[in-house]
Amino acid sequence: MNYTFRKMTLEDLEQVVAIDQVSFSLPWPARSFSFEYDNPVSRCWVADLNSRVIAIVIGWFFVDEIHIATLATHPDFRRQGIGKNLLLHALSFAKEEGAQSAFLEVREGNLAAIEMYRQFGFIENGRRSGYYADNHEDAILMLLESLPGE
Repeated sequence: MNYTFRKMTLEDLEQVVAIDQVSFSLPWPARSFSFEYDNPVSRCWVADLNSRVIAIVIGWFFVDEIHIATLATHPDFRRQGIGKNLLLHALSFAKEEGAQSAFLEVREGNLAAIEMYRQFGFIENGRRSGYYADNHEDAILMLLESLPGE
């Protein structure tokens, strides 16, 4: 499969929102993605397959850290390494910009995501009790102290 990574454009918003909605029980409102597009601290990337957005990642760059705000792959393309490769791309780009570490929250029940993050070297460094409004599930806080390069 010959997909590429590129910065998200306004033309991608409909596809990005659709991926978010099928991926999460608490999807972001469409206006949030529009805001992130214009937000100077946001880093918005997509995986593109023949002009189709198949995965998204949004990170927030603060001083020397990238906070991974959301990462999702379209259900038709999961378990193929696309999300993992997109995350690597985003982390590498952040490193080039001067980020030294990465941070994220993940549902404690999202074992596939937790395992993927551990493969990158993320470690659990805290918990937000009852963080998710839909079911009061805890969020696991994960930290990557050293960013990989591509």
